[in-house]
Amino acid sequence: MSVSDPIADFITVIRNGVHSRKASVEAPFSRLKAEICRILAAEGFIDGFETVESANHKGTKVRNIKVNLRYADSLRTVSPITQLQRISSPGRRVYVGRGELPRVRGGLGISILSTSRGVISDKQARNENVGGELLVKVW
Repeated sequence: MSVSDPIADFITVIRNGVHSRKASVEAPFSRLKAEICRILAAEGFIDGFETVESANHKGTKVRNIKVNLRYADSLRTVSPITQLQRISSPGRRVYVGRGELPRVRGGLGISILSTSRGVISDKQARNENVGGELLVKVW
C-alpha cells in the first residue's frame, strides 16, 4: 500500500475484494475510512464493518478495519458495488458547490463528500444544502 493516498488504496482493496468474491476485506484503520464505510453500509453497498486489532510481524498491535462485503446470492456473483471511483486525490482536489452536486448513474449510485458537517453522501448534502470535497463515487 502506498502512503500517498490511503483512501485510494482503501477503495482498491474493496474493489479487488468484490472482484475476487471475498466475504470480507481488511485495510489499515482511519476515521475517514470508517466514515466512508458507515455511508456505504447505510446506502446498502456493504453489509457492515468493524474495527479489529491484530499483531503485525513485529508483534505490535495494529488496528484494521474489516469490511463485510454484500452479495445478492450465495455464490457471491452479484454485488451492489459495480464500480468505486476515487475523484479527489492529494494532487488534484475536486470541490463541488451545493448546486453542483453530481448525480451518479441517474441516482442509482452515490457520491461521498467531505464537508464542513463531516463525511456525508450526496443525498444528505442536498438535504442540508452544503457542498464540499468530492471523495468517491460508487455505483
